[in-house]
Amino acid sequence: MGAEVPLRTGNGALFLPPDAEALRELSRKKDKRLTNKLTTVKDAITKYVKDGDYIASGGFGSNRIATSLLHEIVRQGRKHLGLAGHTVTHDCEILAAGRCFDRCDAAYVVGLEARGLSKNARRMFEDGSVKVSEWTNASLAWRFKAAAMGLPFLPARVIMGTDTFEYSGAKEILCPFTGMKLLALPALSPDVALIHVHRADVHGNCQIDGIIMADDDIAKASKHVIVTAEKIIPNDEIRREPNLTVIPYWCVDAVIEMPFGSYPANMPGEYFSDEEHLSEWLAAENDPETFKAFLEKNIYGCIDFYEYLQRNGGMEKIKYLRGREFLS
Repeated sequence: MGAEVPLRTGNGALFLPPDAEALRELSRKKDKRLTNKLTTVKDAITKYVKDGDYIASGGFGSNRIATSLLHEIVRQGRKHLGLAGHTVTHDCEILAAGRCFDRCDAAYVVGLEARGLSKNARRMFEDGSVKVSEWTNASLAWRFKAAAMGLPFLPARVIMGTDTFEYSGAKEILCPFTGMKLLALPALSPDVALIHVHRADVHGNCQIDGIIMADDDIAKASKHVIVTAEKIIPNDEIRREPNLTVIPYWCVDAVIEMPFGSYPANMPGEYFSDEEHLSEWLAAENDPETFKAFLEKNIYGCIDFYEYLQRNGGMEKIKYLRGREFLS
C-alpha cells in the first residue's frame, strides 16, 4: 500500500454551510403558478431582506447591478448581512457606506477596476469589521452552481497550492475513480439575490443582454430572488423567444419595473456608466464629514431611487449616458 495522501482544509469560515436538501425542499414548496409578482423596491426589501441575511448581488463589477435595491437596503438600515463578494465593486461600495455587512466571501471586492479603491470599504475590511473567507471568481461562481444543481459541493482543480486556498473554506478530497487530489467547493445558497435585468414579465421570467456572469446560477441557488428590470414586457413576448429567458419565473419572488435601475453603473445596450458620479463618490470617501453629507444627499435624504436620479442630472444625464453607450 502507498503512503496515505494528506488532505487539507482551508482555514476560512463557512458562513453558510451547504444544505442541499433544505434548498430542494424550499424549491418544492414555492408556488409554481404564473402569478403577478410586481411590487415596489421598498416593499420587496422590507419583505425579503432581514438583518443577518446573506445576500448575493448580480451583474459584473460596475455593470448591470441592482443599484436601486442596494440603496434601499442602506436606506432601511439593514445590518449584519453576509455578502457574496463575486465581482462586487460599486455594489460593495454602496453596502459598505451603510455598514450593512459584517461577513464576506470575497473574490473581487473594494476595487472599482481602473477607477481606484473604495477607501470606506477598504477600511471596513482592514479594521476587522468584516470577517472574510477568500475565493476566486471561478470558485465562488462554482459554489453557486453547486447549489443550483442541488449538490452539497462541486469538485474542481482551482486555487490548490495557493494562499487563497489557505484562507478559503474549501476541502481537499480524493477522486473515487482516479485517486487524484481535488478541491471540494461547498455549495453557496444565499438568503436573497438582487438582480437587475434588461426585460422581465410580471411573473419573473427574465431576459439579459450581454454578459450573464453567474446570475442564472445565483437565481437558482438563492432562497429568494428580487428582480428589477429596465422594462416589463408581456408574457406573450417571452413565449415567442423562450431561449432568451435566462432566469425562469419559478426562481423569482418579486419583480419591479425600474428604468435606469443600474445607474450609475453601466447597463449594456442601454446606458453607459456615470464616471463623473462614480469619481465624486470615491472622492467623497476621503473625508468622513464630506462622505456623510454625500450619503445624505444621495441615499438617506432621497425618498426613492427616482429622487436620486433627479439629484444627479435626471433624464438629461440619462440621455447623455445613453448616447455614450451607443458610441462606445
